[in-house]
Amino acid sequence: MSQEQPRRPSEKAAGGGGGEQGIRYGDVFPVTGSLAAKPIAPRDAATMQSAENLVLGKTVKGGPAAAMESAASRNEEMGVVGHDQATDAAAEQGVNVSDTLVPGGGRIVTEFVAGQAVGHYVEQDDGAAVVAGVVGAAPGAVRVEEPAKITIGEALEAAALAAGGTPVERSDAAAIQAAEAKATGTDTYMPGGLAAQAQSAAVANLWTARDADKTKLGDVLSNATAKLAADKEVESGDAARVAGAETRNKPGAAARPGGVAASMAAAARLNRGPTT
Repeated sequence: MSQEQPRRPSEKAAGGGGGEQGIRYGDVFPVTGSLAAKPIAPRDAATMQSAENLVLGKTVKGGPAAAMESAASRNEEMGVVGHDQATDAAAEQGVNVSDTLVPGGGRIVTEFVAGQAVGHYVEQDDGAAVVAGVVGAAPGAVRVEEPAKITIGEALEAAALAAGGTPVERSDAAAIQAAEAKATGTDTYMPGGLAAQAQSAAVANLWTARDADKTKLGDVLSNATAKLAADKEVESGDAARVAGAETRNKPGAAARPGGVAASMAAAARLNRGPTT
């Protein structure tokens, strides 16, 4: 009794010229170069699923592994790829998942195929994952969009979560003023703005004996995005200016752990993405 052999992609499909090309990486993910033209293969999807399980302890619903599995199954049904086939770029350069802890809890997860990001999302401490992606670009697949960059307002809100219970000091006010100036694009002091609130809080705290009665960082920075007159993505220069302002006004020139400068620096690193 003969055993049916797995179907192989036709030469036309495998070579990418004419014929049925199936669902390619570029149809599903924001990737470039030769990877974009490669059909998503079953072995790639299985490897990504293993990577997600290893790092996250689960397969993320609606995440890159799920999108790749859907596309690979469709490609196998169409005869574009074989059941045990892997994309050469993925096999040679790897499939991996990295995570970065963020102030206040949770982590930012980035997933890569052949060195290019195919997924970027936040996983909260309760295990919920907010995936950057929308259904639609290719049949049977999930379109994963470019990662959203962290703004100055969001970095300030992260500081409110990480160090929100600490009283506002002069160094915090200076850092907030520098951050607001970078967000709005002007050094003009804004009455009623975040910097003005922080300055008032820092002065009042100097005359308040009990820490319990002092204005806290979280009181000023909660919902910072809505309080800013304008906002922008955090860049390295923004983080450097804020760090300089905070340390110049801090005894011992040490930035507050989880504070404004630390949150801006973390946001700038994440916005730069992988440096490999």
